[in-house]
Amino acid sequence: MLLPKYGLVTFTWGNVSGIDREQGLFVIKPSGVEYDQLTPDDMVVVDLEGNQVEGRFRPSSDTATHRILYTRFKNIGGIVHTHSSWATSWAQAGRDIPCYGTTHADYIYGAVPCTGNLTKEEIDEAYERNTGIRIADEFDHRNLDYMATPAVLCKNHGPFTWGKDAAEAVHNSVVLEEVAKMAARCEWINPENQPAPKNLQDKHYFRKHGANAYYGQPD
Repeated sequence: MLLPKYGLVTFTWGNVSGIDREQGLFVIKPSGVEYDQLTPDDMVVVDLEGNQVEGRFRPSSDTATHRILYTRFKNIGGIVHTHSSWATSWAQAGRDIPCYGTTHADYIYGAVPCTGNLTKEEIDEAYERNTGIRIADEFDHRNLDYMATPAVLCKNHGPFTWGKDAAEAVHNSVVLEEVAKMAARCEWINPENQPAPKNLQDKHYFRKHGANAYYGQPD
């Protein structure tokens, strides 16, 4: 599994899922099962109403969050949640991760947003479902493109990332952890530092993404 390989999870922390949009079903990690013990047969199939369709284990406790994100973010195909230490540190601090340089700008457009806390009522009523709603509402409130900014921090909790499929969502988790680490170090070295100029951010993001991208090789 790539999440342990890149040091993004410890023990059974975190989860990953991928969706088949035509069937309206997604596959997600089972709850509380060690990553090195997982096999494809252990994964759990769930529909977009939250019903377990296949699998001998209970699905991840964050299944309802994934379900809301798949419902609200209709172009994503995979989701990852971790408690990776650098990104989670920013989440626990309740701060967006500013875009201080081109590494961040290559993959994530603008700052990585951090949501506010859920209310006591939201936690008591349906914590995981309301976490998904809070994430999606945050993107609506800030008018963010969820495909251009494929990551979020949940205050006092941790990061979620997504992508066109589960593999890209994992890739974005690795990127997020690295830019979180670099941003923290950047602020330690220079507490007065400001985000990278907008034109530089745009140049690096759009040379990799969009109709006029020219990074890499043609398909």
